[in-house]
Amino acid sequence: MTTDKVIFGNAEDEGANRWGWFLGHFITPVADPRSTEALEVKWGVHKAGDSRTQWAINNQAATISILINGQFRLQFEDREIVLSRPGDYVLWRAGIPHTWVAESDCTVLTIRWPSKPGDSIGISSK
Repeated sequence: MTTDKVIFGNAEDEGANRWGWFLGHFITPVADPRSTEALEVKWGVHKAGDSRTQWAINNQAATISILINGQFRLQFEDREIVLSRPGDYVLWRAGIPHTWVAESDCTVLTIRWPSKPGDSIGISSK
C-alpha cells in the first residue's frame, strides 16, 4: 500500500509497458495515487510514421491531446487536425472515431476522462 502524500517519477518510463499510459484505472495496487477512475494520462513518444490505422472510439471518455514537440496528425470522420506547434491541442467528446499518425518524431500528452476499463475500443470502420 502506497501511503506517500507526494510521489514522483518519469512519465515515459512508467508508461513504457502500457503504450505510454501512466495514470488511470489500470494502475495497481489501487492504493497507489496514480490509480484513479477520474482520468487517464499518456506520455506518447512517437517515431515518424508511427500510427494507429484502425479506427478507435471511447464510449464514455472525452479526450484531449496536446503536442509537446514534433508534428502529429489526427483523423476524424469529418476532418483532419494537424498539431504542429508546441501547445497545439485537439479535444473530442466520447463516441468520436479517430485514428492518428506521427508525421515526425514527436511527443504528445493525452488525457482522457473518466478512466473506465474497456472504454477504448477498435472499430472496423468509421
